[in-house]
Amino acid sequence: MSVSKVITELVDGFRRQRPIRAGSLIITVYGDAIAPRGGTVWLGSLIDLLRPLGLSERLVRTSVYRLSKEGWFTSSQIGRRSYYSLTNSGMRAFERAYQRVYAEPHQDWDGEWTLLFASQLPADARESLRRELANLGFASLAPTVFAHPLAPREALLAALQDLDVLSDVILMHARQDGLPTSRPMNRLVRECWSLDELQEAYDRFLERFRPVWQAVKSARKLDPQQCFLVRTLLIHEIRRLLLRDPQLPDQVLPANWNGTSARLLTRNLYRLTYPLAEQHLTRVLQTAEGPLPDPAPYFYKRFGGLA
Repeated sequence: MSVSKVITELVDGFRRQRPIRAGSLIITVYGDAIAPRGGTVWLGSLIDLLRPLGLSERLVRTSVYRLSKEGWFTSSQIGRRSYYSLTNSGMRAFERAYQRVYAEPHQDWDGEWTLLFASQLPADARESLRRELANLGFASLAPTVFAHPLAPREALLAALQDLDVLSDVILMHARQDGLPTSRPMNRLVRECWSLDELQEAYDRFLERFRPVWQAVKSARKLDPQQCFLVRTLLIHEIRRLLLRDPQLPDQVLPANWNGTSARLLTRNLYRLTYPLAEQHLTRVLQTAEGPLPDPAPYFYKRFGGLA
């Protein structure tokens, strides 16, 4: 099957989704493509960029307006043109989320667990804490006990401070007596983190993007717009999965875990498509000063290096 046909099927599959969730896709494009290149674009050029993905002008305008109301974007008017930029809070939220997407997937694990006890919190504060901890990959072992084997310490402390509960919870570190993992431990991990559902989602991701990888890799010539479409849908899909992924160490994951394969496929396909995708972005998107500036140096550090 030709690369054009494979990519057309990928895009058509996205366009058939209901609802399309345009706001989420726009955040993907801003975070992945626009933020490294200054972070500001003319709305009209963004509409042109997203039209092949099935987003109408009206849908883009409505979605950007809603995202602005939610604090993601700030706008400026120059003549009859509107330019939208990520706010500082929007940029921070993006950076936290995309650390999972572009960073190296695994760290060494010494067998130590982080436990958080929240029995002293009222129910409403505990629920807010639970949601924030879930974003950091924690699971609930009991109604007031949360755990993670590789807790991101700085992000955890920042979340506790933001919620103003740092002095009301108990943080401990613990090890399983004997081996760092066991069958009961692995069963507990599988159940508490709902790994079966995530495994199925990774399977669907691999089924969708492996044919794209094969077609792109073997193509004699690639089209810049098609490379942008592949890169955007790739990051859009993997972002949603990785935000659900608790980032557990290999020792406690199922033997057939497909999360690692999904990450490797994402890295390889991104490296293959990003140069021509950048050409398409330069051609389509506009700022008040003209074309987008070149990507910032940190862009090329994604996935361990894009070179």
